[in-house]
Amino acid sequence: MDTRESLIETTRALLWERGYVGTSPKAIQQRSGAGQGSMYHHFAGKRDLALAAITRTGEELRAAAEAQFTAPGSAYDRIEAYLRRERPVLRGCPVGRLTQDPDVMADPELRAPVEATLAAVRVALARVLDEGRAAGEFDDRLDSPAVAAAIVATLQGGYVLARAAGDEGPFDDAVGGILTLLHTHRKGTA
Repeated sequence: MDTRESLIETTRALLWERGYVGTSPKAIQQRSGAGQGSMYHHFAGKRDLALAAITRTGEELRAAAEAQFTAPGSAYDRIEAYLRRERPVLRGCPVGRLTQDPDVMADPELRAPVEATLAAVRVALARVLDEGRAAGEFDDRLDSPAVAAAIVATLQGGYVLARAAGDEGPFDDAVGGILTLLHTHRKGTA
């Protein structure tokens, strides 16, 4: 891995662990093994590096979600696979956690990839739900954009509940609950 990539990957990890304020240039340099000159050769400063890291994290999260949403299977099965996939629940969502960071949220450029990622997942979920309605899997009462927003909110809230409890159980319960509600819109099951 070259120095630029090492700096981005290190910053991604530190942002997830410590947030923006807790991610100092010194910590980035120490963990990545890059010197100050190398860091400032590739990035104008901490903010520029954080923007690259947040953008990369968002891109990866969207790509992983899209892979689940375009996999074979029914719309319900694809959404269930997305919600139940292996994830580090107690660490929280690397993008969702940034919404709790006042410095990221106060900076429109740092906030933009966070907002874009969460919006893209909602849009992709709504698309899968629409595909399910078009295929006759879900009834016409299903409001795809609203349900997609509820799924994202449940997922993010599940992370918060699990972290607060120090146990993955509340996350699993939230996922199970939203799937039960979604199941009621499947034709022939309500």
